[in-house]
Amino acid sequence: MGQVTVHVNDKAYTISCGDGEEPHLKELAAAVNRHVTDLAHEVGQVGETRLLLMTSLLISDELSEAQAKVKMLEADIEQLTQTRIAALERSREAEDLLADVLDSAARRIEDIVRRVDAV
Repeated sequence: MGQVTVHVNDKAYTISCGDGEEPHLKELAAAVNRHVTDLAHEVGQVGETRLLLMTSLLISDELSEAQAKVKMLEADIEQLTQTRIAALERSREAEDLLADVLDSAARRIEDIVRRVDAV
C-alpha cells in the first residue's frame, strides 16, 4: 500500500493509496488545491471546512456538467449508429435489387442470343 503527502490550502495531508497510484493522487490533489486557491481568492479564508465544502461543490458541479455532456455524446453516437445501420440496410436492399435487375438483363440477353443463333 502506497502513501503520498499532498498539499491543499497550505496544509499537508498524508493519504494512503494503491501502489503506483501516487502520481495520479498528487495530480488530483493539485487540481483540488487550484480550486481551493482560486476560491479563497474570491471569497477569502472563510474557514477550512467551508472552503473545502465549497470546492467540493464546485468540483461536483463540473463533474455533473461533464456527465451531462457524456450522455449527450452517447446519444449522438447512438443516433449516428442507428442512421448508419439504416443506411447499410438500404444499401443491401439496393444491392439485392441491382442483382435482380442484372440477373433479369442477363436472362434477356441470353434469350436474344439464342434467338439470333436460331436464325
